[in-house]
Amino acid sequence: MTSVQGARSLALEALLEIERGTAFADEVLDQRFSRAKLDGRDRALAFELVYGVLRHKTTLDWRLTQVSNRPIERLPRLVATALRLAAYQLLFLERIPQSAAVNESVTLVKSMRPARGAPARDWSGFVNAVLRSLIREPAPPWPDPSLDPVAALAIRHSCPSWLAERWVARLGTERAETLCRATLTVPPLTIRTNCLRTTREALAESLSQAGHIVTPTQVSPIGLVLEKCGPVADLPQFRDGLFYVEDEAGQLVAPLLDPQPGERVLDACAAPGGKATHLAALMQNRGEIVAMDRRPTRLRRVDENCRRMGIQFVSTVAADATQDEGRLLTTLFERPFDRILLDAPCSGLGVLRRHPEGKWQKAEEGLTAQQMLQHRLIENVSRLLRPGGVLVYSTCSTEPDENEDVVERFCQHHAEFRRESVAPWLPDSGRDLLTAQGHFSTLLNSHSMDVFFAARLRKAEP
Repeated sequence: MTSVQGARSLALEALLEIERGTAFADEVLDQRFSRAKLDGRDRALAFELVYGVLRHKTTLDWRLTQVSNRPIERLPRLVATALRLAAYQLLFLERIPQSAAVNESVTLVKSMRPARGAPARDWSGFVNAVLRSLIREPAPPWPDPSLDPVAALAIRHSCPSWLAERWVARLGTERAETLCRATLTVPPLTIRTNCLRTTREALAESLSQAGHIVTPTQVSPIGLVLEKCGPVADLPQFRDGLFYVEDEAGQLVAPLLDPQPGERVLDACAAPGGKATHLAALMQNRGEIVAMDRRPTRLRRVDENCRRMGIQFVSTVAADATQDEGRLLTTLFERPFDRILLDAPCSGLGVLRRHPEGKWQKAEEGLTAQQMLQHRLIENVSRLLRPGGVLVYSTCSTEPDENEDVVERFCQHHAEFRRESVAPWLPDSGRDLLTAQGHFSTLLNSHSMDVFFAARLRKAEP
């Protein structure tokens, strides 16, 4: 097997694993890369193939169905995935020879036939015929958005129909299309400077001298966009704890809490530690930060990041903040907190460009379950806040169900909390990220960010 064949084989196996459950694509690829003997170029190809298929799945299925006598959703999973993998190369990767994409996909289907769970019959002839028809037959016109905007968006921008329908109903077709199109973009590699150890200018100079292309972020005053840097973990600046990989939108959340040196702060859903390490820098490494998460294994990532970045006053606590109406939390923490950051678990619909597998692993019914979880979280952690303290609630969701609605319901039931505008803590270049209610939102932003939402609440003095 050539290295390129190895990249395609790895991509096919990774896609099959991702489709089986709720695994994140990056985690699946990391595990497989650690076992595979692929050079950097072939790893990049495998990465491109997996993410390309996940981003464009509906479009690929639409084109394949037009040249096949069988609906792709009725094909064995191996066959359907191999067809998508080849179709992505044929339709989106001009540098890949058509013959290579077809022949090696046929070979993959043949080679995986004896494997457990593979289809019993030989589908290689069918795969060959479908792909050659895809090459031969001209592309049909896209569905007319004036007749059915939801179907048009779902097919052209590979968006789940239920999500396209929600966005069209709430935002209109034009804005919904902007959101759908954004899920297809390749996100930049954005890093946050660890200001405990360096400055953005010094970090940029160090990376530039090492031959990397570095651009300051538009809104975050401590962010940089990196290009052509290879694996981040191999950079000496990363190993020395000079930065943390974090989207620009995420970098703007922790400052909204405005933590002060010497205060006692809770990061309520802390893993893997991005917000906790940012809070520590804002507090100048002085005070107390408790990083809480329900899974001890994920808290190890918090500890690792803190050690790497030279942060010494973050302690981790494994606890499920959704249980026991908060009584467990009040038992764990005898003293209240000055400030609490609740970066709540959510649907992740604001980060689909980074996790395109989420488009196919989530359903509309899941929003209700997420909202109930978020209600319990904010109810329970709010009891740990001292009078006069500040709570920031944030998500990476596009949906009001998980954002404004959660905050509104909480405030209706808790007269002791009032909303505060986040305006004083937004950079001047980010004023367009302030909503009419005084919240922070990057929905439909013009800065090429992920979608984040945050609200700032203050608990009244007695």
